[in-house]
Amino acid sequence: MTHIDVLLPRPCTLEPVRVGIKDGLIASISPAEGPCGLVAMPGFIDIHTHGGAMVDVNHITGRSDLETLSHFYACHGVTSVLLSVMTDTKERMKELVRTLAAGLEEPLGGADIVGIHLEGPFLSPEYRGAMPEDLVLKGDWDFLQELLEAGRGKVRYITLAPEVEGVMDLIGKLALDGRVGISMGHSSADYETAMRAVDAGVRSATHLFNAMKLFHMHRPAVSGAALESDEVYTELIVDGFHLHPATVRLVAKTKGWDRIIAVSDSIMASGLGSGRYKLGVNDVIVGEDGDAKLPDGVRAGSTLTLDVAYRRLKAFTGAGDHLLAKALSTNAARLLKLDDRGVVAVGKRADLVLLDRDGTVARTIVAGRTVYGKGE
Repeated sequence: MTHIDVLLPRPCTLEPVRVGIKDGLIASISPAEGPCGLVAMPGFIDIHTHGGAMVDVNHITGRSDLETLSHFYACHGVTSVLLSVMTDTKERMKELVRTLAAGLEEPLGGADIVGIHLEGPFLSPEYRGAMPEDLVLKGDWDFLQELLEAGRGKVRYITLAPEVEGVMDLIGKLALDGRVGISMGHSSADYETAMRAVDAGVRSATHLFNAMKLFHMHRPAVSGAALESDEVYTELIVDGFHLHPATVRLVAKTKGWDRIIAVSDSIMASGLGSGRYKLGVNDVIVGEDGDAKLPDGVRAGSTLTLDVAYRRLKAFTGAGDHLLAKALSTNAARLLKLDDRGVVAVGKRADLVLLDRDGTVARTIVAGRTVYGKGE
């Protein structure tokens, strides 16, 4: 058994503890015997990312790209990831899902890429964001089945627009099957339609307030339904561009910390500087401030990483680390039914991120093995 002495977040305090790790699991948690300098959080879980380090998920061709992403995420404290596939042609989406599924059969050396998030193609043309208008589709169960079969059980999450013709039927069938988490987004749904979708099985809202009809006092729309429903988790992109800090605080007060999931929605430019990049079939321009946009000015993903999301969420809300751990790990694990991770507790996977007092990642541990160490 190996041991690490760390500070474990509790309400109003940081508790010095010794964590024992054996066979990839947390075997014990006891009072620390020596000085502790690093804060231990459950490893961050990113359920919505399109890439980083010059790798775009929609252009992945094989294992080396996946290894690059796995190590990139680990450097930023992420221990579990869903790769988000953007809407593309039918053939390209099937080919890509098949390639990703094959590449995820073996460990990649860094963060654990646990599966695939399909962001489309059954989305609203009006709120498509960076999705190509000619490629978004009406609900098509046969095609969705083809994607799921190509994914060989690796498709774990899907974003749908419930108002689109045929999509409500897809939601019902997916919910009955139970293997794929269902999120509503890129949607023009009114409040009533969105609530019917929740009743049918939707359990999340993709990047809340972005690429969806916004709340109005007389027309709460999909965003209002997401905020009201106790069943629904809300993805938040806390890069300072997608949401004003006051909006983040408002959501935290409205939803509570048990239903917030911080996501990166990162693109291949994440971890890099300004310039021209790709996001699926799109050209993207990243400014000096790190904001990513299509040439027509529409925002297109982000350059955020979850360690930065941790620091910004803390700055925006003033919340303690015991609450931030929920937004950055615990809630995502619950949504995806990853019952073996997302908390620092005996019997759970030893997936940990150790942070300096300034919130910088010092060490990332996946299943008990250090996959990133600052300065190494």
